[in-house]
Amino acid sequence: MANVEARTVLWYMTFIGFIVNYMIRINLNITIVDMIATKAADNATALPKPYTLERQLLDWAELDYEQNGFSWNQKEQSNLLGSFFWLHWCLQLPGGILARKYGTKLIFGLSNGIGVLCCFFIPIVSYWSYSALLWLRVFQGLITGGAWPSMHVLTAKWIPPNERSKFVSAYLGSSVGVALFYPIFGYIIAWSSWEWVYYVCGIVGTLWYIAWQFLVYNSPAEHPRIAQYEQRYIEKSLGASVGSSKPGPTPWREIALSRPVWMNVVAQWGGIWGLFTLMTQAPTYFRLIHHWNIRATGFLSGLPHLMRMLFAYIFSMLADYLLRTDRLSRTNVRKLATFICCVVKGGVVLGLAYFGYNATAAIVLVTVATMFHGAVSSGPLASMVDLSPNYAGIVLGVGGMVGCMPGFISPYIVGVLTQNNQTLEAWKNVFIICAGMLIGSGVLYVLFSESQLQSWNSGVPASTADVALEEKQPLQSLPELQSSAAPKSKSQATT
Repeated sequence: MANVEARTVLWYMTFIGFIVNYMIRINLNITIVDMIATKAADNATALPKPYTLERQLLDWAELDYEQNGFSWNQKEQSNLLGSFFWLHWCLQLPGGILARKYGTKLIFGLSNGIGVLCCFFIPIVSYWSYSALLWLRVFQGLITGGAWPSMHVLTAKWIPPNERSKFVSAYLGSSVGVALFYPIFGYIIAWSSWEWVYYVCGIVGTLWYIAWQFLVYNSPAEHPRIAQYEQRYIEKSLGASVGSSKPGPTPWREIALSRPVWMNVVAQWGGIWGLFTLMTQAPTYFRLIHHWNIRATGFLSGLPHLMRMLFAYIFSMLADYLLRTDRLSRTNVRKLATFICCVVKGGVVLGLAYFGYNATAAIVLVTVATMFHGAVSSGPLASMVDLSPNYAGIVLGVGGMVGCMPGFISPYIVGVLTQNNQTLEAWKNVFIICAGMLIGSGVLYVLFSESQLQSWNSGVPASTADVALEEKQPLQSLPELQSSAAPKSKSQATT
């Protein structure tokens, strides 16, 4: 059997794990379109006549059936969409701390696993009580909040510095989750009912959880099947930047006063505002403004996120190449990525505000804007590990506590602007606010950020040697290590 590196298996399990994570959070975004009682076109503002021919090119996208369901007004719907994020921030910081103590395998696994379990109960709870559904989504958002910061702990222990951009692109399995499941959910609803969306989520998530338990380990040293050459390569690459399994007390004061940490928080705030505004509201926008049915809504809402993942993967390879060849410093690579995922994306969203009445332009601009956000995996997400591998989960937790707030603030603002006012002018204002958040946060990051190993990573000032290892020192290549070390055993050569 051909060798499969443990890091490769880890990438795929992380990738699918984030698909599951976003599958959980986005399922209501599209099912709510089918759950409400009124026909979407009744309250929608018709597009100008010259553009109706564009919609006819997708005749399968025409609104073609009457809704019979829950009588939730626009404010109640916005509350449901935002409720996932009301307490999502609460476990961001604890998630990183708990993963540091108990391991990412347990914390990330439970965060996704319990969230998946909730999916099985959503159909029953929906018919029982609106309030019960609201609070079940709040709980689901709370428990899944520990997933993202816990993963940075695993990344710091497994991934060499010059491979981080590519590995962190696995986090954007979240985009594939959106791209894959929006259209799948749309067809499930069209062929059966919205209830089956949640049953499918539960089944898929349970299968992932079982695989996660058998294939993932917290560190190379714990992995029973890792090849010896790969373990040596990882440990040599990480060097002194990752401490022992029992590092010193967390430098809370240094983290709280760190300008690079807060610049990452700022970039995350703007990026998440832009991402969640488009991700959460796209189904409603395409349905009510451009009058597409549930199948087309799912497809057009998911396509941008597939492009986001593809862009993230390609750009991450470019970023790692720039680092390996020393063409740009680590700080400048992260700034370039953040400029693209915030400032450039913000410019595209601004275009959406002024050209969104054109159906074709709306599709293209939403897709391109979301695609550019893929650079985040090589920007602030990777930068958090650069700053402090030992406390990366905590740093991401700090960023997540603040950064996830747009998840419920943005839907609230959209609800206020569009309540009984589903017009192009209202959505124009939504997109202008979104563009302002993106561009402002990106400019601040480019001006004031840095991505070098921080002195408080080890609890004492970082030595020149440590910084050199993190930023400049060439590492022995994996093939060289592979040729100089035999696998632990025949069974350990495969994963």
